[in-house]
Amino acid sequence: MIEEIAEFLIMNPWFILLIIAWSLPWKGVALWKAAKNDHKWWFIPLLIVNTVGVLEMIYIFVFSKKK
Repeated sequence: MIEEIAEFLIMNPWFILLIIAWSLPWKGVALWKAAKNDHKWWFIPLLIVNTVGVLEMIYIFVFSKKK
């Protein structure tokens, strides 16, 4: 399974660029909102963990609302 994924990524380098282009804006907005809202415990995982935008979207739409 892992070999098949690695082979796919080697044969299709554009897919990696597509993933980067998708996740980078989400990560930027999520990190900006976490810093602005002083959510230090969100900022660290958002900075380190790469979930292809999923964690970032959850933070932006659910947890970044100011109370």
